[in-house]
Amino acid sequence: MITLRQMSAPRWTAVFLLLAALCCLFVPAVTVKHENFKKCDQSGFCKRNRQFADDVSASSSWTSPYVLDPASITFEKGQLNAIVLKAVKEGEEKARLPLTVTFLDSGVARVTLDEEKRAKGEINLRHDSKARKERYNEAGKWALVGGLKVFEGAALNAEAEQGYTKVVYGKGGKHQAVIRHSPFGIEFQRDGETHVKFNERGFLNVEHWRAKIEKAKEEEKKEGEEEKKEEEKKEETQGEDESTWWEESFGGNTDSKPRGPEAVALDISFPGYEHVFGIPEHATRLSLKTTKGGDNAYDEPYRLYNADVFEYEMDSPMTLYGAIPFMQAHRKGSTVGVFWLNAAETWIDVTKKKNTANPLALGLKGHTDTQTHWMSESGLLDVFVFLGPTPQDLARQYGELTGYTAMPQSFAIAYHQCRWNYVTDEDVKDVDRRFDKFNIPYDVIWLDIEYTQEKKYFTWDPLTFVNPDKMQKQLAKRERKLVAIIDPHIKNTDNYPVIDELKKKDLAVKNKDGNQYEGWCWPGSSMWIDCFNPAAIDWWKGLFKYDSFKGTAPNTFIWNDMNEPSVFNGPETTMPKDNLHHGNWEHRDVHNINGMTFHNATYQAITERKKGELRRPFVLTRAFYSGSQRSAAMWTGDNLAEWAHLEASLPMVLNQGISGFPFAGADVGGFFGNPSKELLTRWYQAGIYYPFFRGHAHIDTRRREPYIAGAPYTEIITQALRLRYQLLPAWYTAFHEASTTGAPIVRPNFYVHPEDDNGFAVDDQLYIGSTGLLAKPVTKEGATSVSVYLADSQPYYDYFDYTTYHGAGHHTVPAPLEKIPLLMQGGHIIPRRDRPRRSSGLMKHDPFTLVVVLDKDGNADGTLYLDDGETFDYQQGAFIHRRFNFDGVRQVLTSTNLDTSSRTVKCEKYLKSMEKVRVEKIIIVGAPSAWKNKAEVTVMEEGRKESKRKQSFPLEYHAAEGKKAAWVVVRDPKAWIGRGWRIDFGDKAAGHEHHGHEH
Repeated sequence: MITLRQMSAPRWTAVFLLLAALCCLFVPAVTVKHENFKKCDQSGFCKRNRQFADDVSASSSWTSPYVLDPASITFEKGQLNAIVLKAVKEGEEKARLPLTVTFLDSGVARVTLDEEKRAKGEINLRHDSKARKERYNEAGKWALVGGLKVFEGAALNAEAEQGYTKVVYGKGGKHQAVIRHSPFGIEFQRDGETHVKFNERGFLNVEHWRAKIEKAKEEEKKEGEEEKKEEEKKEETQGEDESTWWEESFGGNTDSKPRGPEAVALDISFPGYEHVFGIPEHATRLSLKTTKGGDNAYDEPYRLYNADVFEYEMDSPMTLYGAIPFMQAHRKGSTVGVFWLNAAETWIDVTKKKNTANPLALGLKGHTDTQTHWMSESGLLDVFVFLGPTPQDLARQYGELTGYTAMPQSFAIAYHQCRWNYVTDEDVKDVDRRFDKFNIPYDVIWLDIEYTQEKKYFTWDPLTFVNPDKMQKQLAKRERKLVAIIDPHIKNTDNYPVIDELKKKDLAVKNKDGNQYEGWCWPGSSMWIDCFNPAAIDWWKGLFKYDSFKGTAPNTFIWNDMNEPSVFNGPETTMPKDNLHHGNWEHRDVHNINGMTFHNATYQAITERKKGELRRPFVLTRAFYSGSQRSAAMWTGDNLAEWAHLEASLPMVLNQGISGFPFAGADVGGFFGNPSKELLTRWYQAGIYYPFFRGHAHIDTRRREPYIAGAPYTEIITQALRLRYQLLPAWYTAFHEASTTGAPIVRPNFYVHPEDDNGFAVDDQLYIGSTGLLAKPVTKEGATSVSVYLADSQPYYDYFDYTTYHGAGHHTVPAPLEKIPLLMQGGHIIPRRDRPRRSSGLMKHDPFTLVVVLDKDGNADGTLYLDDGETFDYQQGAFIHRRFNFDGVRQVLTSTNLDTSSRTVKCEKYLKSMEKVRVEKIIIVGAPSAWKNKAEVTVMEEGRKESKRKQSFPLEYHAAEGKKAAWVVVRDPKAWIGRGWRIDFGDKAAGHEHHGHEH
């Protein structure tokens, strides 16, 4: 949401309207306010560590001051412990840094470096601070949920060379950690080859505690300016610029830094890897650009510091709303990665080192190394190392650690209609009726902050939302839902029970003095709930009960915005870093986790709003961290109605997916500004491929619901929406896969084709789950075709007319305005529901169409996952999970059961509710010409009486025309979706009837 500061106050209403009127007279220059946000040089620890790295790189005699004491090494049950000693100034005691390297069952290694003095509390805090003395060590408590079982088969290598300690780990002993003692560093190897290096370049820097020497004012005056400059210069070359050690000012706010300098930094290299991905959220390409040197490089590191950045710019490493410090490197035959578990402000430099081949070394090729430099302001150095070797391995292992995507309610993956704001309950009902009048499907309508009474959450404006119950009952008639916004800032005012309780129970974030922090946000003076506090979470849960939040119903769900947190009068539009959270951790330590604690609390709050009524929640969050995928969906924030923002949304959503948070989308149409009808139409055609699909707009924009655009745009947008609804079974199956394996819901080329060198950087097209559906949205104004990149030799068919595209490389696909470029890769079976409905809830018992897309060998495979789309009964077996397979040799299509669990009462009940749901149509694309004269197919189904088990059904054959493939249709083959069956397309019934465990 845009930051208007005091404009929210009622007395500004007249001024606001006048300004709005004046704004209509000219086109405003829309751009991010860079002066509100730090650059590396304005962030003391980033500047220090970047300068330190530059000095180290420039020196020919540099030696890292970090040495592992071999006498301190212990190794037991898959865990190595030791002490790393940091040499400090002459005469000073060396800093002792406890090292733990843990080798996990999953093949992942975890490296943690702490600081003994801080850990033992042997330091003095300045300013009489109440903050904790130790380095923040609870990030894992919020981000990690599993995958931490230690691999007890890990073994110290008995033939360890002097100066090194080697540990063999991973299944089959394929992995090895080679720990160098002096200077300290680690190489991680797979099958004898090094894939990840720590401290190769000597940038490791743990800023150890030291006492501030307070000088008398007279003494300070005596120091000459020249002497000071000389000293500063000298200190900087040693990486010891003290100017921001003890306090730091920005934007009129001074950070008191009671613990002094405490940054951690490390260089991590990926030898032989040219491409790195991940570390969202940034408005960048999928393959990360360099930040120092090289063509088209950024001049700033990538920053992770959750912030309210409205009107953000394209192609920038600038921070945005969320932070996932997970990076993966990819090359042909290998994917590896690192997860930097740190919640403080973090900067990451990316550089690439090209190694040319020696012309005398026959057979050796040149390669590129990607070198990264990670810098965080505080906390532990805590890094997980993933050695792959496939993208799927990384997705699974990272998901085991941080959790998989929560299985959403089925409505949540359909279309959401939102704007700031629907102004009355009658307005909401009118929009709902108009969608029906124009036969446009939608599932959810949203309310932004104006529904509240004077920005007080958990209230309704009595003048504009007079009867919220009646409004929601109208929505419920069509199985539709309402989402209302609830933000973490609570209005600090009289006669408001929520703020009274927050203060009385002492559940708000504190300032550095330990008093409840007061800042400015939408309601004016506000306080922020501290969801690091378990008591605050318990209180928050009570606020959402139906008898507390009156006017809400079972079809009401929640949107958490502004949870970075956004503070209009704070430094960088957020909270001061020396604020205090539960446990007396400073805000600097936990900033990037803050938003996740809030949406986690909301998720818990709406799981059970009435005793015994358990439903899957839906929560949308703007701020996020690793682990947010367990309880929320996200969107890319306050984008603009510009073609560049449409284009950027694709790599941003793809990057979220490979970074473990795939339930992602962007505001369709752009939040700020008024899109042209062409842009709006193209954005809907792209938005149907976002896992989270919502149209949204700013308060000052013109209304742009799909029915407003007029002919032909409304019809074209409606067709796009219907395509999303038609494919909801495929989408839901992809969500199930994400929730069980960590796989992205929409996938970039490198994930699907990890061996294809030419496609690693492709990020303007996407695959939907494991369906083989390949979409290439139009993102250029006036375009009438797109160039689709195919990575393999399989046939690809146009989704609508079966035009065939063959051969690896680029293919031109027609894309006039009414056309959505969508191809089907041969070898897949795509489940869909073809009957148009007003909402997804009305489709629950509709029949299915199976589209069988044959590969070059005549085979195809696919899956379908179904459950009630609402409760948690699926966790007790109440689901249908089928595998469909077409065997090209036998010419047989089968449906078999993928569920091997025992049948439960809830399973039986669900299967009974679905027993009449059938497959009403089978389409086979790329059908053999031998079927041209075939009149019928034979269907055999399990569970039917012998006399009715085998039946014949007509087959319609459509011959190939030009580039369009041949295809056949079998209508209503009496194949039930929950049972096993076989359809023979050959001349004779091949093989025996299929038997197997069925639900």
